[in-house]
Amino acid sequence: MVLFPFCFSFDQSPITRTMHMKKLFLLLSYLFLLCNLNAQTDTLARSLSRLNEVLQHDQEFDLKKQSAIDVVKQDLAATNNNDLPALFRAYENLYSAYRVYQFDSSYGYAKKMLAVAHRLNDAALINYARIKMGFSLLSSGMYKETLDSLSSIQISVVPDSCRAEYYALMGRYYYDLGDYDKDQYHTPRYNEKGALYIDSALAIWDKNGYDYIYFQGLKELKKGNRTDAKRNFDVLLSRSGLTPHQIAITASTLSDLYIQNGDIDSAILLLIRATIADVQSSTKETSAAFILSTLLYKRADIKNASVCINQAFSDAVFFGARQRKVQVGDVLPLIEAQKYAMVEQQKTKLLWYAGLVTFLLLLVVTLIIIVFKQLKKLKRAQDAILEAHRNMQEANRRLSETNEKLNDANKIKEEYIGYFFNVNSEFFDKIERFKKSVDQKLTERKYDEIKFLVNNINLKREKEELLKHFDRAFLKLFPNFVAEFNELFREEDRIELEDNELLNTDLRIFALARMGIHENEKIAHILQYSINTINTYKTRIRNKSIVPNDEFEKRIMQIKTID
Repeated sequence: MVLFPFCFSFDQSPITRTMHMKKLFLLLSYLFLLCNLNAQTDTLARSLSRLNEVLQHDQEFDLKKQSAIDVVKQDLAATNNNDLPALFRAYENLYSAYRVYQFDSSYGYAKKMLAVAHRLNDAALINYARIKMGFSLLSSGMYKETLDSLSSIQISVVPDSCRAEYYALMGRYYYDLGDYDKDQYHTPRYNEKGALYIDSALAIWDKNGYDYIYFQGLKELKKGNRTDAKRNFDVLLSRSGLTPHQIAITASTLSDLYIQNGDIDSAILLLIRATIADVQSSTKETSAAFILSTLLYKRADIKNASVCINQAFSDAVFFGARQRKVQVGDVLPLIEAQKYAMVEQQKTKLLWYAGLVTFLLLLVVTLIIIVFKQLKKLKRAQDAILEAHRNMQEANRRLSETNEKLNDANKIKEEYIGYFFNVNSEFFDKIERFKKSVDQKLTERKYDEIKFLVNNINLKREKEELLKHFDRAFLKLFPNFVAEFNELFREEDRIELEDNELLNTDLRIFALARMGIHENEKIAHILQYSINTINTYKTRIRNKSIVPNDEFEKRIMQIKTID
């Protein structure tokens, strides 16, 4: 039996056998590719069949949902209106039941939560209720009202779990706003703001929890890091124990990544999974069915596209999602009209598809250019912020040093003003007594006694007394000066004062420097030494120090006054 027209025998030439081998390899590759395509087509067909089966039971799932809501309403009816905490919980349970089911009811119960929270005068519950109101408004597409509600929240008074919910909601608000605008001017800015809020939420959530992994993936997706985003969503979808709503959200978001990568088949399969989960959980606040309908419409699967767009429209109307109704309203007429124009569409399909691919390619190129430009702008902005931060830190450091120096100067000024007046007062008293004695002696013509008085003035003792006054005043202001001064020397080179000494000449020179008197001429004049003597003292002391000479006086200036 002949399997292939190019079977060869061993008596053929090597060149002929090689050609036949190549043909066989090409044929096997084609068959393998065809098998994969057929398998994927079968999987897609089975998934669509499963979706249609689930959609036929849509009302049954809604009845179960409504029954569960009725049970919660019975709990509310049995709640004492004066038991405000219980009443708040009952309204919260109803809000949660309607949260992704019907906007009017969820928003209404969120407002009732807010009213009870005000009656309780509980700031945390008030802001918690406002977060719930913000979610309902955002889900309905009321962006201005959402921002007004969220802007009134005092996030500092709510616990971490609510704070993370608020940050995530703000992040989603800006992401949704960017998706709504879909332009090159506002969308990147909104995505940047959304990412900042998501980062704040991520800092609070458990890194192994669903919220952390999902929103980390969403942030990476919005930033264009598709590989990292896909890793997060794949981790979630591989987990067991996810709720149908969590499965729907994760699968729907991951489908967007596949759409961006051009893998439409995988995106459709994920959207089918998300739509099934939405129907089974009676989730009406959803976009999976709408996006799925648009992809099927582009694939010319008008029958299934029509089923999905009608489901999306029904959900949007039931929930009250204004932006969804607008989106669906734009696509629904196209799909319905396409039912009656299949023949004409087949004629123009190839041309339309080529144009669409070209447009998408241009759009992708444009977006890539925009992203790179925005990244460069962001990098420049980040560099500018870092530079400004460094300058601010340096300015703060200098201001702190200046304030510290001013404080020291004020303390020195206050102490030495008192010291100055005290010494001058004593000096004037001595002059006054001397003047009276001289006047008396002159009146009595006792010139020898006047000479005795003059010769009895001991300038050396007066100078020593003046220095002791200085020493006491200085050590009152810098009580640890001698100890900290000695720490700058080895043990054997440290200064040891006599019993009756407060400071010696070495210490006084640098005590004057600590007070801000650095000129050798002024120090020499105050201590009654020559300038060369002061230079010699300073050089000798610095050479003995364990710190470098050029750092010595800086260390002296760092000695603190009393607090």
